Amino acid sequence: MFKFSRDFLLIFVKNWFFGGIDMRAKRGFLLFFIVDVFIIFSSVLISYLLRFEGNIPTMYFNSIYYTVILFECTTLTVFYFFKLYRQIWQYASITDITLIVKAITISLFINFLLYLMILITLFDTVIPTSIFFLFWMTMGIGICSSRLVFRFVRERNTKIQPFHKKALIVGAGSAGSLVVKELKLSGRSALIYPVAFIDDNPSKLNLKVMGIPVVGTVKDIPHQVKKLDINTIIIAIPSAPRRKIANVINICKQTLAQIKLLPSVSDILNGKVSINMIRDVHVEDLLGREPVKVNLEEIAGYVTNKTVLVTGAGGSIGSELCRQISKFKPKKLFLLGHGENSLFIIENELKKTFPDVVCKSIIASIQDRKRIENVFSSHHPDVVFHAAAHKHVPLMESNPAEAIKNNVFGTKNIAECAHQFGAERFVLISSDKVVNPTSIMGVTKRIAETFVQYLDETSNTKFVSVRFGNVLESRGSVVPLFKQQIKEGGPVTVTHPDMVRYFMTIPEAVQLVIQAGAIAQGGEIFVLDMGQPVKISKLARDLIRLSGLQPDKDVKIEYTGIRPGEKLFEELLTSEELTTTTKHDLIYVAKPSGQSQADLLKILTELEQAISVNSSDLLSHEVKTYLAQLVPTFTQNHT
Repeated sequence: MFKFSRDFLLIFVKNWFFGGIDMRAKRGFLLFFIVDVFIIFSSVLISYLLRFEGNIPTMYFNSIYYTVILFECTTLTVFYFFKLYRQIWQYASITDITLIVKAITISLFINFLLYLMILITLFDTVIPTSIFFLFWMTMGIGICSSRLVFRFVRERNTKIQPFHKKALIVGAGSAGSLVVKELKLSGRSALIYPVAFIDDNPSKLNLKVMGIPVVGTVKDIPHQVKKLDINTIIIAIPSAPRRKIANVINICKQTLAQIKLLPSVSDILNGKVSINMIRDVHVEDLLGREPVKVNLEEIAGYVTNKTVLVTGAGGSIGSELCRQISKFKPKKLFLLGHGENSLFIIENELKKTFPDVVCKSIIASIQDRKRIENVFSSHHPDVVFHAAAHKHVPLMESNPAEAIKNNVFGTKNIAECAHQFGAERFVLISSDKVVNPTSIMGVTKRIAETFVQYLDETSNTKFVSVRFGNVLESRGSVVPLFKQQIKEGGPVTVTHPDMVRYFMTIPEAVQLVIQAGAIAQGGEIFVLDMGQPVKISKLARDLIRLSGLQPDKDVKIEYTGIRPGEKLFEELLTSEELTTTTKHDLIYVAKPSGQSQADLLKILTELEQAISVNSSDLLSHEVKTYLAQLVPTFTQNHT
């Protein structure tokens, strides 16, 4: 009989309380179940002893048996419905303690009702009313203490080990506390253990947060890293402005410690931080730029339910344009490009990510006028984003004819077809290299801007250009090149120690391009605010440090000299161009410089004929003359 009852209880506990739970978790939860059975029994006994000051009368002593059975069954059942045996108690918090108190309180009321309905009526058993209150108190203390003791023991057993990396947490606020909690409880698997906090709040200095001391302010980071033998710095100030985070990173770079970053507050859900959310610092974190905010209503108005054509759709900017546009549910999205592999990749990505968007790849060269006319006549795009271009400066210096054919006459083909077939908007992706150009790439893109402005004067299509600088991680950008060189052990090649460039992330630039198209009235040249220019040599050193290496020691930096067509610094405006602000903080409008466009078509026709006759690697004097007529500020640099 006893064996049957024991087996029945085990089956009951296994299937009812812990059904669907992993076997390892079942063992832990079964331990808590057994502990609770003992605590309930002890609480009943202690309640009687307290009530009668240790001398329980015989009439009440006999009722203890029924009281234990009632309280055990009722309380454990309530705990089941409150899912107390499905909690992970190593993370026990005030919320979990509140849940326990609620469960015990409800079980108390149910116990009292069942006592009145069953024990008194059927078994003529009397339980003093004060026992219920005493049980609620002792039971609450016992259950809460058991959970907190479990967490305390787990934390005490998780101490820094020889194989742990010592971590310095920047930010002793709520985010930093969550990081410490996660690292202390998962230290063995994460191999990182927090040893100190850094915080600029003077009221926290020399105090402890979750047992971890606050040892200094941000300016003390290099000293504390050396003093405490820190391996890893975790920046846990997700609500701080980007500029402040960039400043903290710059101070951290003075050390040899690995730098990690907690993502923004929007990425931290339900007050819990996963160790996987603490990521390495990326190069864009060094820019100190606040996130771009776009006006979704404006964008939706001119893209949603429209037929959109993106040229150069397989490139870095073109593919990101397709991703961003797809979010606004265009009627159709056409991806035009010359490289079949890159188009195949982005089309498959879009179909998987945005299954409701109708997208189609079109293999075509923008230099093929008949093919482009066929594309426009077949699909009649409402909005055109023209991102196709030859952009690599030194490469275009070696192949000037191809740069002119593609960047000038390819743009001319796309723009004229947009006008001919009634597109609503045409957005040209331009470059800061068009300002006082010294390269073939820059002068050809400047001519493209000029032609687009010219066409806008007589067309119902709104033609605009968007001008910005270098894009991080784009094809041809120095960042992927530097990363590859670091991976190979160096050297990292920089053209000149004083060379500076403007940088943006790809998504940031594309969002501003789409926003500029929304506020376009026609004929504008939109200039994106690129923030502060960055020294290329400093960028190279930052990337080496972020890779956990030391510049000039682990990885050498070599200066190779300025390449043909390059300048030490780029400009976003000519001296004649003035800017006016738009309602978007990071977009400005450059006023046309007043250059005469009367002979534009005539010069372009002559330039096209000259290129068709002489398409060698060297520009003829005649071609140079036409380029100078179209862009008087053009001075070719072959130093």
